[in-house]
Amino acid sequence: MKQIFLAALLLGAVPASAGAQAPVSVQAISGTRLEISATGEATRVPDVAIITAGVVTRAASARAALAQNAARMDRVRAALKSAGIADRDIQTSNISLNPEYRYVQDKAPQLIGYSASNQLSVRFRDIAKSGDILDALVAEGANSINGPNLTIDKPEEALDEARTKAVGVGRARAELYARALGMRVVRLVSVSESGGGYPVPPPMPVMMEARAQAASTKIDPGEQKLSVSLGMVFELR
Repeated sequence: MKQIFLAALLLGAVPASAGAQAPVSVQAISGTRLEISATGEATRVPDVAIITAGVVTRAASARAALAQNAARMDRVRAALKSAGIADRDIQTSNISLNPEYRYVQDKAPQLIGYSASNQLSVRFRDIAKSGDILDALVAEGANSINGPNLTIDKPEEALDEARTKAVGVGRARAELYARALGMRVVRLVSVSESGGGYPVPPPMPVMMEARAQAASTKIDPGEQKLSVSLGMVFELR
């Protein structure tokens, strides 16, 4: 936890010179110590969608399953490049090869083939176009798609807005307590930020094989809430 002491503002400490600062001492609390927890929130429309897309193939031999998978993945990657997805927004997330068995009661499992899977994590920076790109991926052989995770590419502006609101909430709450106690707020002693962020909804599976023959896929970004929580200490008298 990052502790931020506002001693310079509260005690009137100023630098002794341009190259050095005068020593600052924090006054002990002589009145009543009030600790406040305050949360500020800001909302934004997500501007990035992260989706896992890939190919699952099955064949009698491991080599054939991998070869078929590689050929179809080449088409999937080409479709992403044709759609303008940058290399930095395409990342391999999983490659696997697994044997498949037939199970019959009272008999040993029988090996019937292999399944190969190759998955890419794809970041779409234009959510409005992501549905059309997913449909194009399915047309080129992608048969395993999960997501989206909707997020905000540069959340700092919204988080700063939430921080400002949290400070206002904390000050207002301290004034409320002071009035209820027949006291007044003398000073803000310290502020600590316990963390800022926003909930990322779990990825929802997209059944693209079923949608491939239906209407065009659409992703609705909705709105996300970002929050920052502060711990504030005030002195009352």
